[in-house]
Amino acid sequence: QVQLVESGGGLVQPGGSLRLSCAASGFPFSDSYMSWVRQAPGKGLEWVSSIYSHGRQTSYADSVKGRFTISRDNAKNTLYLQMNSLQSEDTAVYYCVQGDRYGVKGQGTQVTVSS
Repeated sequence: QVQLVESGGGLVQPGGSLRLSCAASGFPFSDSYMSWVRQAPGKGLEWVSSIYSHGRQTSYADSVKGRFTISRDNAKNTLYLQMNSLQSEDTAVYYCVQGDRYGVKGQGTQVTVSS
């Protein structure tokens, strides 16, 4: 079955960077559209970014455009999210998703941006 395991979250100061990883298994990752979504405390799920299977086409929410970069390594079945210039508003649990924002999610990794 689909397994998505996120890692790389943590506590970072405003302006800092983190790189999230998502190890995928149980489905043809290299053929799959993938996404990242996040959920801030007390709020609903927010779509962050998506990437096509070949990795050449990406899309971003306006709130993260220019600061976050989604990428993938199909040889390693791994999805990434490089997050730069982090702000307190980026504090959330980040989930890797198979497909679009409504797909199967992993267990999530906590990102906390605080001084």
